[in-house]
Amino acid sequence: MTAGREPISRRERPAKPALSRQWIVDTAVQVMRAEGLDKVTMRRLAKELDTGPASLYVYVANTAELHAAVLDALLGEVDLTGAGVGDGWREQLRAVLASYTAVLFEHPQLARSALVARPSGENYLLLVERILDLLSRSGAPREQVAWGVDKLLQDATATAAEHATQAQDPRAEDDWNATARALHAVDEATHPAITTHMPSLIGGSIDDRMNWGFDVLVNGITHTPVPGAKG
Repeated sequence: MTAGREPISRRERPAKPALSRQWIVDTAVQVMRAEGLDKVTMRRLAKELDTGPASLYVYVANTAELHAAVLDALLGEVDLTGAGVGDGWREQLRAVLASYTAVLFEHPQLARSALVARPSGENYLLLVERILDLLSRSGAPREQVAWGVDKLLQDATATAAEHATQAQDPRAEDDWNATARALHAVDEATHPAITTHMPSLIGGSIDDRMNWGFDVLVNGITHTPVPGAKG
């Protein structure tokens, strides 16, 4: 017999942990944090988990569902308490949505994905529950509160997607400066409305605009009846 390394019996190899949806999602979050959401694919996760892509589809239907699950996992970082802003429902709601936006700001690709992703996990449900609870304290009718949650999350998500992407794009400042120059340079004769509303059209800080936008939405939600709702 030729001397050499003794083969290792398969029986002596440590068994691989059983696959689970939670393990798949946790691994997806790790990959996203390290390399970005575009690297979170079934094939890549199968490699990370030392299995075949087909095995993952037992737990996650497709990449869209996987990205929604990653989003839900990140929603666990949202501060739902509204701590430190007082007892008022409006300020607590503002703080919760600001925390949600900040989480998406940290992950620009996830922010864009969140515009179309439909999370359904526990963290998403807790977020919706908290927003409903706070908004209902306004005294607005139930239908307006229910529809209002969607508008508030849409606005916060779109804001995060826009500004987080700009923060990662080295051309964003140049593009904004070009837009500002074009608005400043318009002819009053052909663009009287733009001229009248400058410089307010491009003025104000991001924080001021976000706070104003929040108040616009909340005031509209609480004072605008839902079509067909009983008074």
